[in-house]
Amino acid sequence: MKIVAFGASTSSKSINKQLAQYAGELATEIKTGIDLEVLDLNDYEIPLFSQDKEAELGQPEAARAFFDKLGASDAIIISFAEHNGSYSAAYKNLFDWTSRINQKLFQNKPMILLSTSPGPGGAANVLTAAIGSAPYFAGDVKASLSVPSFFENFDVEQAKLTNAALALQLKTAVQNLLA
Repeated sequence: MKIVAFGASTSSKSINKQLAQYAGELATEIKTGIDLEVLDLNDYEIPLFSQDKEAELGQPEAARAFFDKLGASDAIIISFAEHNGSYSAAYKNLFDWTSRINQKLFQNKPMILLSTSPGPGGAANVLTAAIGSAPYFAGDVKASLSVPSFFENFDVEQAKLTNAALALQLKTAVQNLLA
């Protein structure tokens, strides 16, 4: 089973990438034979989407490569950063370009949608939006989890959730993805 995981952020210290990677590694501990690939959105840098840019450039190769990575997977794990209550600009831009290749960009893959932030909100607003929109883009959401106050609940050095209740919720989410 191939799992693609990524944080919907371009920060070099992305806490969402850390959370997505942790969830993916948890899958490899629960089930043998998992091939985990953690994507970095910095590898998919493209111009800001507009119909004019699309007419000028066609479909950027980076958007095609991202679409192909999703398509080659058996499951997807995304952890969303929240910027002013919404998606990060980098993720939204890549999402917009990729949806022009095929609106069903998640390609009916089972997914776990996560979010986290340093504050108590846990990026719950963007997670709610992602959960609501995923079915329109052929995403099969098996579970979701918002992790509030990241640095109080996640040990960065050990790369794991330290809050027992959240750790159990994430383990259950991963088990639902693998079922």
